[in-house]
Parts: sequence; structure tokens; C-alpha cells
Amino acid sequence: MLILIAGPYRSGTRDDPAKMAANLQRLEQPSHRLFKAGHVPMIGEWVALPVWNAAGGKAVGDDLYEEIFHPVAGRLLQLCDGVLRLEGESKGADNDVRIARERGIPVWHRVEDVPGCA
Repeated sequence: MLILIAGPYRSGTRDDPAKMAANLQRLEQPSHRLFKAGHVPMIGEWVALPVWNAAGGKAVGDDLYEEIFHPVAGRLLQLCDGVLRLEGESKGADNDVRIARERGIPVWHRVEDVPGCA
């Protein structure tokens, strides 16, 4: 399955690049376990960051950032078979869960609950 890993990226960082990088590393932590179970892990920022940079992105939270980051997750969810929602406050991740549930896509809150990862 293609599984979107959703959780805090920008939330609680005050746009501090070091804190955002730490959040991205936290999002990436379950990726190897998902991969070992036969899944393809996906994180929205893996797609959104290069698109934003290619478009000339300069400041986190600017209009271009908003135009790209959340829509990327929505587009990815058209392709994903599940969402792994990590702990932590995140409006974007909460929106990913909402979209997934509307589309009937399973949402797990622990990597152990993803099929094959027990």
C-alpha cells in the first residue's frame, strides 16, 4: 500500500527551520518499518518542498507555500491506500485524516496497527 505519514511539520515551530527539520525526521521514522512490511511510505513534504522550491518559494507560510503544501497532501490522498497519523497537534495532518475518512481510506494511529507492521 501507499501510506501517507501525517503529523506535525510546521505546527509548534514558529517557522524555525531547525524545528521543522526535526519534525520531518520524526515523520520519517516509521518509513523504514512501513517499507520493510512491503508498503511505500509517503510524506507530503517530500513532494511539496521541491515543488515549492522550484516555484521560487522564499518564506514558510507565504502565499506560494499555502498554494502548494496542503493541496499536495490532498492530491496524494487520491493515490494513497492509508494514512498513518502520528501524534502531535497539526491542522494539516488533521485535514489529511478528514479527507481520508471522507474517501473511505483507513487511518491508523500506531505503526503497529498498519497491516504487516505488527
